[in-house]
Amino acid sequence: MTTEQRATNRSTDREILRLAVPAFLALVAEPMFLLADAAIVGHIGTRELAGLGIAGAIIQTAVGLCVFLAYGTTASVSRRIGSGDLRGAISQGIDGIWLAVIIGTVTTVVGISTTPWLVGLFGASGPVADHATAYLRIAFLGTTPLLVMLAATGVLRGMLDTRTPLVAAVVGNLINIVFNLVLVYGLGPVPALGLEGSAIGSVLAQVLMAAMLVYVVVRGARAHEASLRPDVPGILAAAHSGVALVVRTLTLRAALLVTTYAAVRAGGDVGMAAHQLAMTLWGFLAFVLDAIAIAAQALTGRRLGASDRDGTRAITGRMIRWGIMSGVVTGLALAASSQVIGHLFTDDPHVVDALAPLLLAAAVAQPVAGYVFVLDGVLIGAGDGAYLAWGGLVVLVAYAPLALMAPDLTWLWISFGFGFMGVRAVVLGLRARGEKWMVLGR
Repeated sequence: MTTEQRATNRSTDREILRLAVPAFLALVAEPMFLLADAAIVGHIGTRELAGLGIAGAIIQTAVGLCVFLAYGTTASVSRRIGSGDLRGAISQGIDGIWLAVIIGTVTTVVGISTTPWLVGLFGASGPVADHATAYLRIAFLGTTPLLVMLAATGVLRGMLDTRTPLVAAVVGNLINIVFNLVLVYGLGPVPALGLEGSAIGSVLAQVLMAAMLVYVVVRGARAHEASLRPDVPGILAAAHSGVALVVRTLTLRAALLVTTYAAVRAGGDVGMAAHQLAMTLWGFLAFVLDAIAIAAQALTGRRLGASDRDGTRAITGRMIRWGIMSGVVTGLALAASSQVIGHLFTDDPHVVDALAPLLLAAAVAQPVAGYVFVLDGVLIGAGDGAYLAWGGLVVLVAYAPLALMAPDLTWLWISFGFGFMGVRAVVLGLRARGEKWMVLGR
């Protein structure tokens, strides 16, 4: 390797870290929002906490299906910036934000009007259902701010700014805690509102977070004379490109649902508890790998926009190494703690014993997951959503029988790590080896 190549690699590594580290911290901050709500509401009562759990699952599902607002916007904005069209990039980002407003408004109206029915799908009744319904009707008012946050975050990531979303996430979490404590328990002239107070506090915090991010985007738009008005063709284009990413997200969620269903069949109460803990830890470690994928989205889009085929190929290879090495590190950490980490979550020795082999299987699969996450980010950044959608369907069809035939939880997790993630690695790797995804230019 020449001195020039080493210098290029070091520069690329610094760029990846500059994007990935704040992105990771912002991703970690997101679940803290729900944890803070759960910790505060949990001291009110068990039924209130159960109601929060049902309402939270519904809101997370509605918002999770719209993650394309972040991913798709990142890809389109970074590509236009790479082509030198900064004004067009910001305008496209504004279109994504307007799309978020439209989807959020529709979701809010439909969600509020169907709240009792949605809660009823979970089989809850009596006080738990009443609490879930009361919380959810208020929480749906935060849907538009949440989707606007996704779109604005996508714009900033496309501009290689992952620090501003981190600041917004940290400030929003702190504000959420203060609002929840005051509105749930009451303070001075503010009455104690209980569970409804938690919903109001969260919505207010979400509005402020969205305002922070939109302010930064609007400031950039004005600096570059980009229009803030809704552009119908641009909004429709953003919606059209998001359809494939929605299908991709649905296939991933379906695979997780199949895994949970198989765990219930194979594990019983103890096994299901162990599976839930293992999936929670897997999800946390996924933040590390997803942060690199976010960097991959932005950097891939920018180089393709600049019509830099060789640069795209080079940085893809570099990010794949980062993904695999990150997977090795997280895998070693998970394997080393597999025998003891369960004690942090439960006092049941049977659950701890059942958890250890699941974590070992997950640990071995981490490098594969790192490879998959990075290539997923690369292809999203390239705007290759159609392939990701069809690939997701292929993976789901191939993985579901493996999961359902697993005789026990250990084999289920082996199937998950090397069946689900392994098939994804093959599907994405085959695509990445070719050049059809490398569409150059704006």
